[in-house]
Amino acid sequence: MKNLFAATDADELKARIALLQPGTEPLWGKMSVAQMLAHCALGMQMATGELRTGRVFLGRILGQFIKPKVMANDEPIRRNTPTMKELIIPVEPDFATEQTRLTQAIEQFHAAGPKACTTHPHPFFGPMTPDEWAILGYKHIDHHLRQFGV
Repeated sequence: MKNLFAATDADELKARIALLQPGTEPLWGKMSVAQMLAHCALGMQMATGELRTGRVFLGRILGQFIKPKVMANDEPIRRNTPTMKELIIPVEPDFATEQTRLTQAIEQFHAAGPKACTTHPHPFFGPMTPDEWAILGYKHIDHHLRQFGV
C-alpha cells in the first residue's frame, strides 16, 4: 500500500506537486490549483492533530463500513467525493506559498513517522491508526493531484 511513511511514496507526491503551475486547470471539481494545495495541507494538519474537527453524522453511521474499503488497496479515491466544510478554501491563496506548505507538510509527516499522527478521530472514518493516516494522506493528495492532471 502506498503511504506517506514510505520515502518513495512521499517523494513521488512531492515530485508531482512540483509539476503544478499557477494556471493548472482541474479535470473535475471546483477548486483552483492553489485552493487544492491549501486543502491538502489542511488534510495533513488533520492527520497530525493541528486541525481538529467534530465527527460528521453520516460518518458515525457509515464511516466504519467504508474505511476498510478505502484502506484495503491502492485504488484512488473517486472523483467528486464530498469535501468537509472545514477543508473548503473560500479564498484564492498564494500558489507558491501553498505549494511549499504542502511539500513541507509531507516532509514533516514522513520524517516524524507514526508519532506524528493524532489520536483524535477522523471526522468521517472515526479512530485511525498511524498506518491508516499515512495511507489516507497519500490517497487524498494523490486524488487531488490526479484532479489536476499530475
